[in-house]
Amino acid sequence: MNNIKIELPSGVAQIIGELNKAGYEAYAVGGCVRDSILGRDPHDWDITTSAMPLEVKGIFKRTVDTGIKHGTVTVLLGDEGFEVTTFRVDGEYSDHRHPTDVKFTRNLREDLLRRDFTINAMAYSEKTGIVDIYGGMDDLENKIIKAVGDPDARFDEDALRIMRAVRFAAQLGFDIEENTREAIKRHVKYLEDVSAERIETELTKLIMSDHPELLIDAYNLGITEIIFPEFDKMMETPQNTPFHIYDVGRHTIKVLQSVPAEKVLRYAALLHDIAKPECRTTDENGVDHFKKHAVYGADKSVLIMKRLRMDNDSIKAVRRLVYWHDYGIYGDVSKRSLRRMLSEFGAENFQDYLAIRYADICGQSDHLKEEKIKNTESIKKLYDEIIRDKDCFTVKQLDITGKDIMGLGIPAGPKIGEILNYLLERVMDDPSLNENDKLKHMIEEHLSNVEGK
Repeated sequence: MNNIKIELPSGVAQIIGELNKAGYEAYAVGGCVRDSILGRDPHDWDITTSAMPLEVKGIFKRTVDTGIKHGTVTVLLGDEGFEVTTFRVDGEYSDHRHPTDVKFTRNLREDLLRRDFTINAMAYSEKTGIVDIYGGMDDLENKIIKAVGDPDARFDEDALRIMRAVRFAAQLGFDIEENTREAIKRHVKYLEDVSAERIETELTKLIMSDHPELLIDAYNLGITEIIFPEFDKMMETPQNTPFHIYDVGRHTIKVLQSVPAEKVLRYAALLHDIAKPECRTTDENGVDHFKKHAVYGADKSVLIMKRLRMDNDSIKAVRRLVYWHDYGIYGDVSKRSLRRMLSEFGAENFQDYLAIRYADICGQSDHLKEEKIKNTESIKKLYDEIIRDKDCFTVKQLDITGKDIMGLGIPAGPKIGEILNYLLERVMDDPSLNENDKLKHMIEEHLSNVEGK
């Protein structure tokens, strides 16, 4: 094990060296060690040391008391900051999330024992090589997510580790060890004690991973029943229709796997059929129908994303895709219809619409599959023509401005906006009308008709 050499960033190596020089133990620890062994690029480098916080501050000239109560001091080297945390033992966890207190220790073994999984409980320094007390190297080799020590104790301490277990499995393509799985089932109810923000962070990392299908593992472990009960309903909703071969949940997973790993696209894929369980009806032939599921799903997706405390921009973008994901499914799209769609949807979002459409088709049966692909391709062709011909579908594209309209003797106010929207409706039906003189003539006619009523 100690033959493994990790290339430490210069700042990390310098801090560890200075702490060693002063007579203290110091190591890179946790995820950065794991990722380095796996050949992945670590996002953060955490340093742990036997030095007490005040001793760390005494060694380095520039420090910030980031979390000194919990043993963390940020050491500043140039423009970079590095978190250095004293070996510690956590006290009681009264809320299944945070320790009531921490005690500092000079013992690395005790510090590593408090960590979540064996693959995250390894330390490294150039002086000692890999320090692997709890079998993390074996679990990396065997592709196993295993709790450090007693799994019941680890999940009782911090219920978020339940989400992290599935997330790491998804990111790394690993399996969760059996005793760890059983402990998750026993403690899953404590996820209710975890903040929505932290749940969203872990759920996002899971569905953004190379293995979003492990959301089904979260379902089997009882996790989604707590954090995302709507998914359980999707998993339990069949789709008895020639267009589908999976239930709603497994279809959703196929769509997740088929879109790029971008947050908005993955959440749109996750939520695009969220209202199908409520919208499902079955006709006299035993065929299921899901009328207006996109419309109801758009509103339902907003409620779910707000519950997860997602940012407003993401909520708006996902809602838009959920609402429009079935547009053109029956091949009944014209340029006129598409211009109106783009007016509401936004041309800048059209590639996302295509991504969801193609992914949705990938998750369906082969019934009329080629026809659905051709329909989507024809929509793409119409879009290209609309953009090429500079067809108007927004007020900004009209060949007239609010100032021009005021020049016709119409005072500033809501009336200007009403007239611009009226012109846009006419021009979306007939792009040839988008000429300044024609638009002015249309305004005169419109006002004459309104006043004559």
